[in-house]
Amino acid sequence: MSWNPGQYLRFADARLRPALDLLARLGDSQPRRIVDLGCGAGNVTRLLAERWPAAAVIGLDSDVAMLARAASTPSAIRWQQADIAGWRADTSPDLLFSNAVLHWLPGHRSLLPELLGQLSPHGILAVQMPANFDEPAHHILRQLAAEAGWRAALGSARMGSILSPTEYERLLRPLCSQLELWETTYWHVLSGEDPIIEWMKGTTLLPFMQRLDESAANRFLAAYRERLAAVHRPAADGTTLFPFKRLFFVARR
Repeated sequence: MSWNPGQYLRFADARLRPALDLLARLGDSQPRRIVDLGCGAGNVTRLLAERWPAAAVIGLDSDVAMLARAASTPSAIRWQQADIAGWRADTSPDLLFSNAVLHWLPGHRSLLPELLGQLSPHGILAVQMPANFDEPAHHILRQLAAEAGWRAALGSARMGSILSPTEYERLLRPLCSQLELWETTYWHVLSGEDPIIEWMKGTTLLPFMQRLDESAANRFLAAYRERLAAVHRPAADGTTLFPFKRLFFVARR
């Protein structure tokens, strides 16, 4: 899956807020070695480097375009291309930070213990993931992709998934000295033409659009737009309200 940094960053402020909320929960911790797992264009990685200027910070991502965008701003951050599922730290990090990434990866019951096991003693795994896969925009997308006209091309496309909060608590609690887990729903007020589709094109729609040629993609988006309009109607001022639930946890080894 190839990412478009420009499209992703169209809603940069709204996408950044959950990362700031996760960062705020880290309190007075003083990590010396930090890895931003799935750093994307690097805007969150730079916040980590600013908060802990004495720390060695690595921004890790599998996408070349995102890493190029990240590296275009000079800094002391080391940018590394790697797949999180197969990545192993050279030196045990004190903080593994992951904002809106791990839902793309399967096998959390094995992945998360592996990540925790790489931490230094008392190291922290801080994670935020979308938890809105049952919201109308996602349900309509899955339903449309499963219909006869699209099933052959899009039947294998996946938008990511996560476990339930209870499952994460049961998985992580025995491996941690301290675990904090919570959910937050952000009510984004979006503006512009087709704001929800434009938001989704930066993330959730990617695995679907990349399986279609330009003509088919336009037809698919037209059908998706029509169905979304019945659920997400703009207000009188032209803005569209878009609820987005996210799951967080901070696990200390």
